[in-house]
Amino acid sequence: MENYTYCLYWLISVVAVLSVLIPSIKNTFWTFRVFDYPRFQKFVILIILIVLWNFAVDEPTIYDKILVVGEAFLALYLFYIIIPYTRLGKAMIDKIKPDDGEQTLDILVCNVYQHNRNYQKLINLIQENDPSVLFFLETDEEWKNALEVVTKNYQYKIEVPLANTYGLLFYSHFPVKNYEVNYLIDEEIPSIVADLEYNDHVVRLYGIHPTPPVPQENPESTQRDAEILLVGKKAEEYGKPAIVFGDLNDVAWSKTTKLFLKSSGMLDPRRGRGMFNTFHAKYWFLRWPLDHFFVSSHFRLVDMKVTKSVDSDHFPIWISLVIRNEDTQDQLEITREEKQEVIEKIEEGIEKGDAN
Repeated sequence: MENYTYCLYWLISVVAVLSVLIPSIKNTFWTFRVFDYPRFQKFVILIILIVLWNFAVDEPTIYDKILVVGEAFLALYLFYIIIPYTRLGKAMIDKIKPDDGEQTLDILVCNVYQHNRNYQKLINLIQENDPSVLFFLETDEEWKNALEVVTKNYQYKIEVPLANTYGLLFYSHFPVKNYEVNYLIDEEIPSIVADLEYNDHVVRLYGIHPTPPVPQENPESTQRDAEILLVGKKAEEYGKPAIVFGDLNDVAWSKTTKLFLKSSGMLDPRRGRGMFNTFHAKYWFLRWPLDHFFVSSHFRLVDMKVTKSVDSDHFPIWISLVIRNEDTQDQLEITREEKQEVIEKIEEGIEKGDAN
């Protein structure tokens, strides 16, 4: 092997190893948190590197061997992180068929990408599926007006169009008993709470879209984490059928999402079924799950899918649910230390939001 190729292997390997280790650092700055996202991609890269080291290097040194062992260990660690979000993992909620004549609760969520002006693709998707609930993000006044051709058929509406890429639109065929538009952490970032009447039950819906930890939006994940955990706390306190959904700008396997599941008692229908990657729609290798549904233990899954592209950077995601008896056996347990961490993260995010 030529020297420059050997050096290139080392350089890529060191970068790959660091990319796995960096997320374990408890720092909310974006340069640390951004590495939470591509866990599957890092796993694939490590496997490729291990194969290359074993077949392309004729006489590996002791340092080469140590590096390959380290890569193998980290690949196993990533596999452990990823496995719950494959069919090899254990499902958190059961999948069932609805009873004859039973109406399902179908929810379509889509971050439309505000600057995307191909309204017709989303309109066609709505017309083809006619979901009972719609929740659209990054929606401005132009999006609200363009979608009226289909949203006029939805009797119940919560419309907060904004030009700052954090507007939201909510529509429902089911009656909405009451609702709130909240600005939980940032006065420019709305979220909604809506009580929906569904099959003789009241279902509380939480629709959110916190800021991502990226330089052009918010250099730290503090406020994102606080909003996610605060909504989880509210859902846990509510204690009745509830669903949290939206573009959380966080992946299913992050520490924040795990804390959310533990503190809220909510369940992740992805587990045991797949990653359901929704972002980035335009780059097949850079995809991970940013748009989520989390449900209380009262629900059973009928179906869940990522739908076809609507020319956004996100794919829409759709879920169909029914209510059954509460089943808490698959809820994640939370320790006393984790409960305190949740409180501290929420307080820190609120303080930072007030300071801004």
